[in-house]
Amino acid sequence: METVYDWVTVGIFVGLAVLFLQRSSEDESRDKVHHYLPPAVGCAVANYLGNEGYMLVSVALLVGVLAYINFVLKPFTASDPGAS
Repeated sequence: METVYDWVTVGIFVGLAVLFLQRSSEDESRDKVHHYLPPAVGCAVANYLGNEGYMLVSVALLVGVLAYINFVLKPFTASDPGAS
């Protein structure tokens, strides 16, 4: 782990793994395993591109990964949709 891209992508991936583990322990599953594949692959590609010197593309991809996590996986919503 030598670059900023290594740290940022691993941090996002760890958060993604924690979200998956937390949700997999719920009684009713809100999402499937394949929903986590695009952001995981996005982190790997963004890390590679960042390490190769394609900074703008890497940052844009990381923003896309975070947007996907926020809008598709919805990590900041209550576990019970009826809860306020």
